[in-house]
Amino acid sequence: MKKIVSFLEKIQLTVGVTMLCIFFLAVIVQVVTRYMGISVIWTGEVANFSFIWAIFMGAAVMVNRKEHFKFDFLYRKLKGKVRSILSLFNNCVLFLFSLAIFHFGNIAVDNFWNYNWVSLPSMKMGYVWIAIPIMGLTMMIYLVSHIIDDIKHFNREEVNE
Repeated sequence: MKKIVSFLEKIQLTVGVTMLCIFFLAVIVQVVTRYMGISVIWTGEVANFSFIWAIFMGAAVMVNRKEHFKFDFLYRKLKGKVRSILSLFNNCVLFLFSLAIFHFGNIAVDNFWNYNWVSLPSMKMGYVWIAIPIMGLTMMIYLVSHIIDDIKHFNREEVNE
């Protein structure tokens, strides 16, 4: 499971960084062409939609690294079984949240698939919004791995007592 999660994270990081680079280049093209007095319409949409992909891919990676959705004040105060139970509870709640993101993301993709971009009518909006269910699905995969680790850690603590 760890190899799958690691491979998936690398893919998501690559996609996220690529989309961030596309965002940056689109903004540069937009600024330069406006300065030159040329109107390039597509740069605004490309910048917006690539930024959406970068954010959603990065959010899933941060869940895997346990650096997203984190309020650790209570977690740092607790020890032993109670800390493990809190971690397991948090990961289960995040899993349910990710499941909802996946479900409603699929509905959004289905509803908006045939809408076209304004400046590039050959591009479908579905390609933009498919990032939502991808994020939800990968977050669920990452969280299953975390939940398995939590259960293993919890069982180890019971043996040590």
